[in-house]
Amino acid sequence: CIWKPSPKTPLSAIASMKICNEALRKGGFPDIFFLFNDGGTDLAQAFVDDKRVALVSFTGSTKVGRHVGERVARRMGRSLLELGGNNAMIVDATADLKLAIPAIVFGAVGTAGQRCTSTRRAFIHESIFDDVLAKLVAGYKQVEKKIGDPTDPANLMGPLNSKDGVQAYLDAIKKAQAAGGKVETGGAAIDRPGNFVLPTIITGLKNSDEIVQHETFAPILYVMPFSDLDEAIAMQNDVPQGLSSAIFTQNLKAAEKFLAAWGSDCGIANVNIGTSGAEIGGAFGGEKETGGGRESGSDAWKVYMRRQTNTINYSDALPLAQGIKFDL
Repeated sequence: CIWKPSPKTPLSAIASMKICNEALRKGGFPDIFFLFNDGGTDLAQAFVDDKRVALVSFTGSTKVGRHVGERVARRMGRSLLELGGNNAMIVDATADLKLAIPAIVFGAVGTAGQRCTSTRRAFIHESIFDDVLAKLVAGYKQVEKKIGDPTDPANLMGPLNSKDGVQAYLDAIKKAQAAGGKVETGGAAIDRPGNFVLPTIITGLKNSDEIVQHETFAPILYVMPFSDLDEAIAMQNDVPQGLSSAIFTQNLKAAEKFLAAWGSDCGIANVNIGTSGAEIGGAFGGEKETGGGRESGSDAWKVYMRRQTNTINYSDALPLAQGIKFDL
């Protein structure tokens, strides 16, 4: 196994490699885990193009993943792609808000919105929209008081992983405002050492707006009302990505519709639990521009194996199809 980690996190990659190989050695097995830390693209490109690499597993942006998939397919290799997510949560009129509100806040703010399963969009039934929005803003205000070192258990949100991430956050907010969006809370970087920003809620946009269609890897949540479930599901599905989705409802028919073939088109569809944090036990992955790859759970091993069909004849006769016999 050869791993090229993100150039932004080389030290944690080295530590992970050492832990894994040490565990293997204690079990009497040789090292099977290697990595190369390289900030450029030349070595990675050679790796992707090398026919000796039977499988390339890539986790990252849709833009880079599309390039990787095309290059690997060109040499008839196999790829496993885990790409962008533009995950949505639907909260219908019957939802238990004691569950829904914390799920939205955690999904959108947890890890500073830097998970592929982070909640990016929230569709709230129009009859409870104002109430839910007020509760979300109040929740975000609580988080604002506990932003800091993520290793401190007293904090609820840490920094973005780079200054580029902060700039992408600020650019997205400007684009949202230019499209008619209203910043309900947050909307600015924090003036302190590090890449800290305020968790942000934006209303007043349409799901079809370009900025809403695009995933920003930051704690920005677009909140939009809906009038009926079919409309909410249609909006949820009407983005290029298809990773994680969730509905909060006490209506069994609504839950079944959401989970049906004509419901959520995402690889992960949850009921009364958020888009982020509950997926590790299942076959993790998404559809459309998320790449179609599956990892973890029941599918953790499948793509890493080579399928071979064997037919073994234990008799002293040769059975032939269609009963054909040769006088040989």
